[in-house]
Amino acid sequence: MDIIAVEGGRRLSGNVRISGSKNAALPILVSSLLVDGTCVFNNVPDLMDIRSIKLLLEDLGARVETQGSSVSIDATGVNKFEASYDLVRKMRASILVLGPILARQKKARVSLPGGCAIGARPINLHLKGIAALGADITLEHGYVEASAEKLTGADIYFDIVSVGATESLMMTAALAEGVTLLRNAAREPEITALADVLNSMGAKIEGAGTPEIKITGVSRLNPVTVSIIPDRIEAGTFMVAAAMTAGDVTLTDCEPEHLGAVIHKLKLSGSRVDVLDKSIRVVGTTDIQAIDIRTVPYPGFPTDMQAQFMAMLTVAKGTSVIRETIFENRFIHVSELKRMGADITLEGGNVATVKGVPHLSGAPVMASDLRASASLILAGLVAEGETVVNRVYHLDRGYESIEKKFEGLGGVVLRKKG
Repeated sequence: MDIIAVEGGRRLSGNVRISGSKNAALPILVSSLLVDGTCVFNNVPDLMDIRSIKLLLEDLGARVETQGSSVSIDATGVNKFEASYDLVRKMRASILVLGPILARQKKARVSLPGGCAIGARPINLHLKGIAALGADITLEHGYVEASAEKLTGADIYFDIVSVGATESLMMTAALAEGVTLLRNAAREPEITALADVLNSMGAKIEGAGTPEIKITGVSRLNPVTVSIIPDRIEAGTFMVAAAMTAGDVTLTDCEPEHLGAVIHKLKLSGSRVDVLDKSIRVVGTTDIQAIDIRTVPYPGFPTDMQAQFMAMLTVAKGTSVIRETIFENRFIHVSELKRMGADITLEGGNVATVKGVPHLSGAPVMASDLRASASLILAGLVAEGETVVNRVYHLDRGYESIEKKFEGLGGVVLRKKG
């Protein structure tokens, strides 16, 4: 099993290109199930989760071809309605196929999904929404079984903001009869990106990016050629890396508008952030200031950046307080950062008090989830000595060639066989 070895003490500088967004690509690739014909998706990152969703689509009968960052999917031959446990267990995003399979085949059988250990993340909002569109849903032997001769538009209110459920219902309602309203919908850029793709296919979706989305069903969707938006979490990760190493890094092919909360907090911590059209330059400081963070749904501070900021704040001047309001169990990385000398106290499971220390010390650490993996690499960049990150398969789910990108910035981040 691979490990990542990080040598601390290197100041990062140079340019780094941001890859396509994993969280946008997954539902957009799934949306091809709604179309007869070949869709072409460009700027698709080469990640474990992307490979998993492509295998799932192929198993359902789609033809999938990959050339570099371009993925062609022809779903004309899709003839299965079951997504098996062996394919779905690898990631939670697999539940997104439920609605499109149902809309296409009038029935669907999808295994309850797996994923990383950052909280329960139940799929009940997906199921309630699809049921509201007219589907009969049962849970049998670890599978969700859904059937519907006809899907009909409905007025759906989400009890909590859910990116996955919003995406699932947008795709399912696109081919339902009548009008569907999604209230308290997620507002993330990935939602808008999916709506833009569906509209390019011929869907009628209004209000994406606001709390209320209106979907007027159409009878069919058409093939498209589109590009995946930049990955705002990868961008944020490299911004923090530049800030905490007192570096000077320019991110290219990114979308600054998607990073408002991250930019604001980095400036408060003492970094200089210059925003251009499709690039961001971050100039860090050796005098990082403590800040407080509260994770909230977009456009607030993203939960997927909490661990990376915590890594930076371990070496800040003063005491920071981080409140995690999105997921339970998202402070698993705290124990690993403490192995490196961080001074962090947990209160009630969702509040972390971080007292900055003069330096961290390299140590062997264990990654528990995708973003925790990134936080441990960032900590290693400023630690004295070598940090070895184990279980980096989590990292490969969401970061494309991260060690090569750090190497291009002057960091010593090496992948090795464990």
